[in-house]
Amino acid sequence: MTDRSTPTADPTGRANPSIGITIPAYDPDMLRLEQFIHDIEEVLDPEIVRIEIDAPRRTHVDRLEDAVDVVNVSNERRGKGGAITEGFDALETDIFMFADADGSVPASSLRHVLQQTIDGTADVSIGSRRHPTSNIVAHQTIARRFLGDTFAFVARKMLPTECRDYQCGAKAVRREAWEKIGPHCYEPGFAWDLEFISVAGALGYEIAEVPVEWEDHPDSTVDPISTPIELATALVDVKRRTGAIATSPRFREITETNRSTLTMLEDDD
Repeated sequence: MTDRSTPTADPTGRANPSIGITIPAYDPDMLRLEQFIHDIEEVLDPEIVRIEIDAPRRTHVDRLEDAVDVVNVSNERRGKGGAITEGFDALETDIFMFADADGSVPASSLRHVLQQTIDGTADVSIGSRRHPTSNIVAHQTIARRFLGDTFAFVARKMLPTECRDYQCGAKAVRREAWEKIGPHCYEPGFAWDLEFISVAGALGYEIAEVPVEWEDHPDSTVDPISTPIELATALVDVKRRTGAIATSPRFREITETNRSTLTMLEDDD
């Protein structure tokens, strides 16, 4: 029996597909981030860890430059989505992953999310706090959980791509898939996750939703008032754009090609 928590051979024949990890950061807890980076290096052994940091203090940059391969600084706040997109576009590895800087999804769970793209189970893999077998170490407040659950329910009803958890801060994508998905990702803020999943599904990519261990950090930069408004506004626009992709003759051939490729990979297994 294969241990699916351990990286296996890439279906293209590469024994060890290279992994690049982008961490978007804005005013991070530096001790927590430095420990998270250490855990990622130890557990995942990525080829590159890239920090995309917005409007940082100089001392933060100096400390991060000692901890990771690349620190890309933006003097203005791009937002989470803008930072991830820039980071992914700069990577040249076989697999791209992003993780939230607060380490709410630990490196051990990131490994499980990555596994699906490493072994060819899916081109896109997402962590899910709402998966039945996920382990929630520390819950959000009741109000935030209610808002999150309500948003996920509405998104599932509105969007062509259904999943339990659109916003969990752990996602991986194969480079070939990102080359098709990335040009359709415009959201600069927290709605990027929603858009990324919706575009991937509209283009026919198989999406694996993976249970994770997750711990809420109350000092997150997610604003409990402005963020839900941002997400609700983006939801309408993402529905319109991904709906157009899903039904457009221009993309139908791409969608069918992606599905055929995944079928062959599954048959080979």
